[in-house]
Amino acid sequence: MGWRPYLLGSACLLMFCAGFAREAHARTTTENHASPKQDSKQLSIQVNDDKMTLAITRVPQVYLYGVIDTDSPQRVAALMQSRKIPNGSDIYLNASGGDVHAGMALGRLFRSGAMSTHLGTPRQHQHAPVQAKTAICTGACTYAYLGGLYRWTPSGFDRIGLQSADPKPDSATQTPDDITSYLHDMGIKPESLAPATSTSRDDAMWLSADQMLSTGVANNGNQPLTATFQSSPGAPSLVISQLFRNGEHRIVLQCNPGVVNVTAYDVVGTEHARQIVAHGFRSYMEVNQQESASQERDGVSVADQAVVISRLYPSTQLGKLLYGYTLGAWVSERNAAFRYGFAFVLNPVRGTLGDFYQSCWRFAPWPTTQGG
Repeated sequence: MGWRPYLLGSACLLMFCAGFAREAHARTTTENHASPKQDSKQLSIQVNDDKMTLAITRVPQVYLYGVIDTDSPQRVAALMQSRKIPNGSDIYLNASGGDVHAGMALGRLFRSGAMSTHLGTPRQHQHAPVQAKTAICTGACTYAYLGGLYRWTPSGFDRIGLQSADPKPDSATQTPDDITSYLHDMGIKPESLAPATSTSRDDAMWLSADQMLSTGVANNGNQPLTATFQSSPGAPSLVISQLFRNGEHRIVLQCNPGVVNVTAYDVVGTEHARQIVAHGFRSYMEVNQQESASQERDGVSVADQAVVISRLYPSTQLGKLLYGYTLGAWVSERNAAFRYGFAFVLNPVRGTLGDFYQSCWRFAPWPTTQGG
């Protein structure tokens, strides 16, 4: 008797998941927008916007695979205009060779729609033959990938590479100047994609995850770090911020005589922020990956869709805060098994931080040395 509720609950769960799976399969099949005349020289388009996908990712997953042909941008643009591919969708790429001009046109469409780009293979239909799960993105596909507002590094055995010989392998109208202009528009330094020395047209320069992140080719969901400060009127203040796909990380430093007020905002939405604070046992700042100004329970709150952590530091600690390698803010559970927050790597905004330091010192001089 005691097992019946458990078995009933398990059966309901299985039926619920099975229904989700059937609905996912049906939507994936009906939303496969490849042309009826699709062949191996065209790009296939699969849109997954079933309930299970949207419950997990909140946006459709769009798989583009095969060869990027000259008509690819027009077909994708039509799906965007019809809202089959809404703004902010996840784009998964698996294509080799193709038309470079079309690849860049796809990239501009992705950027205009604030899309996120990944590498990935499409979801297989129930009765489809088993295929390799490794995604390869080269040539035109690489330029399409660069159009993502948020660009994730490959995982597993997926690979992204550059054709290492001719910069216009399949387009007679494409010029190096066109490519350079496109890269600038996408915020990519052309020297980051300098082709490798090769004697074969088929060879490619494969990019590692570290190379992609260090050169800005990928950002794994984060926009570049920014820093601004105001020196007048009143006390100098500094704002360090970074947009990410689901919100914003921000730290505000305010100079006052004898103290610096440091407030961190993790803007993740009101409901998510409330959950983080409710589960949090301890909050703390982090300087150079070391805990600083830790507090239990107090010192963390929810305001304006953000988890807010605020601390006061002696002015003599300002150098340590600004000239360290990292600066962040976290909330952790009692056993420290989970923590929520962020940390900035400060090197990209070092110049602005130095200007703020000097402005604070002029506003309220204190006996200290650079480095605190």
